[in-house]
Amino acid sequence: MQTDHRPLAPTQPPLWSKALAQTAVEFGPTALPVLSGQIPAGLRGSLYRNGPGRLERAGKGVSHWFDGDGAILAVHLQETGASGLYRYVQTQGYRDEEKAGRYLYGGYGQLASGPLWTRWQHPTKNAANTSVLALPDRLLALWEGGPPHALDLEALTTLGVEELGGVLAGSRAYSAHPKRDAQTGEIWNFGVAYRGTTAVLNLYRSDRQGRVVRQGAVSLPGAPLVHDFALCGGFLVFCVPPVAMRWAGLPVLLGIQSYSDALHWQAGQPTRLLVIDREHLELVAQSEAPGWFQWHFSNGYEDADQTLVVDLIRYPDFRTNQYLKEVATGETRTRSDPSLWRLRLESLSGRLLESYPLLERPCEFATVQPEEVGQKARYAYLSVHTEAADPARELFGAIGRVDLETGNLEQAVCGSGCYPMEPLYAPDRLDPRRGWLLTVVFDGNREQSEVWIYAAEALAQGPVCRLALPQVVPFGFHGTWRPA
Repeated sequence: MQTDHRPLAPTQPPLWSKALAQTAVEFGPTALPVLSGQIPAGLRGSLYRNGPGRLERAGKGVSHWFDGDGAILAVHLQETGASGLYRYVQTQGYRDEEKAGRYLYGGYGQLASGPLWTRWQHPTKNAANTSVLALPDRLLALWEGGPPHALDLEALTTLGVEELGGVLAGSRAYSAHPKRDAQTGEIWNFGVAYRGTTAVLNLYRSDRQGRVVRQGAVSLPGAPLVHDFALCGGFLVFCVPPVAMRWAGLPVLLGIQSYSDALHWQAGQPTRLLVIDREHLELVAQSEAPGWFQWHFSNGYEDADQTLVVDLIRYPDFRTNQYLKEVATGETRTRSDPSLWRLRLESLSGRLLESYPLLERPCEFATVQPEEVGQKARYAYLSVHTEAADPARELFGAIGRVDLETGNLEQAVCGSGCYPMEPLYAPDRLDPRRGWLLTVVFDGNREQSEVWIYAAEALAQGPVCRLALPQVVPFGFHGTWRPA
């Protein structure tokens, strides 16, 4: 039997990689031309999105997608039309590295520059690249490893580190996934502080202005990874997956390993379920369940029978971290299998009563209507793979609406070579029965970024409006809609 020793033909980079191939270019206030359709008359306000805009310096790429410098896109929809701007968050780390022309700091997956014996002296760079929180007088750029940065809502000028009245002094962490109750305007969030072999889950309740009115703390054994939580009526629910830092994070402190590389999946270990009273920020109950991993929750609510219902994007293990690391290289090969699941917990004990998939198609970035956060919702909106896509090599090519009662999925496939970001729901200001989904789409065929607007109840009909952006906006993580 003869063996064919001919070299394999080189594979073509995926079209989505073009969005990350070049450092993103800022642009100031710019009128956005309408490419098709028209802006709905009931859609007035601002779309804000955050994500890594710079993934290389001096020819050296970041070690993980999570390490790119944060840049904010704002799209303002007004009676006179649409305008947009795109600005890097002027963190201290960003300014220092811009001046030096090279990487200096460590990050989630990045080691600090310099000899091994000096790395521990370098602080971790606050990348400010994960999400945003719109307050009445400022926009917060969020990153879970430290405090937010405040920006001007219109010009996106960086105003400085936001310590929330001193609560976050000393670089105290404030996660990228706050939850806002639309009925009261109150905001809940958390931050994890590592203390050797244990960690502390710091909890915050704020008023609608962002002022912290109550704090709480829950001790966590080990050095776990906690990224998000669910607001469920009168409770907060945390699922602490069996992912933790080796040696209690000592290699990270010494500059030997990055945080990402120090994390390991503890196969066979449980996921810990925490139920916290949202008013007093005190632990009510805790339990354990067979282990899984999640980055994001879709929503939660308190059912009439004293059970808590939690919807999340569930992964069977932690391979997702490797996939996200590969995204920064422009080529992925790791399959991580995310799907939308529902949990039912007993509120008094935290015991998991049942769990089951709501949508087994690979998906992520599930959201609900803003006024339904913490309440029962009929629909979830998410990014989803098309049926023909290879989840190990492609990014999401469609957005969808899942009927949480029937399980039916309505999707909008963006087309070959077109990749949407997380869809965000915006209510119609003229008709409360209607709403719109906004997403930023990268067209890899034309190397162009656009804003697409869909009628939330008619995704399959395609976008009702497409707006051109003047520069490519790299794939980001999360955003928010702020009504006018």
